[in-house]
Amino acid sequence: MQTKTRMNVYFDPDLLKKVEALALRRNISKSAVIEAAVASFLSADASERLEAVFARRMDRIGRQIDGLDEDLAILGETLSLFVEYWMTITPPLPETAHASAKAKGGERFAKFLNTLGRKLATGDRFLKELSRDIDARREGTDRPPTET
Repeated sequence: MQTKTRMNVYFDPDLLKKVEALALRRNISKSAVIEAAVASFLSADASERLEAVFARRMDRIGRQIDGLDEDLAILGETLSLFVEYWMTITPPLPETAHASAKAKGGERFAKFLNTLGRKLATGDRFLKELSRDIDARREGTDRPPTET
């Protein structure tokens, strides 16, 4: 016959209430609940379960990073095409127009920042809009552009 050794431990009152409730539901002693919990914690498969949890989380994070990489590539290509287009169609300015162009550029940039701030505040991002527009075109429905 196996003898058990008595051990005194201290528990947070809320945790002890949970142990007592589980013991009542299962109709077993509190000692049996705690013994099973400690055995599970110390067992080899407990570390395997923990490793599996971490592996799932790492896989999810990896997929999220892959999505971010794709989004970043799309944004880089978008910016590149815009800059190329802008440089192609924008004629050079005469020296006399530089000051007024700089002032107008500052004004336009301030308006751009305000618009960007509003878009970021709503949480409606460019790539989400792009995805919706592409989906709508695939379905053959033309959606009116969103107002900014």
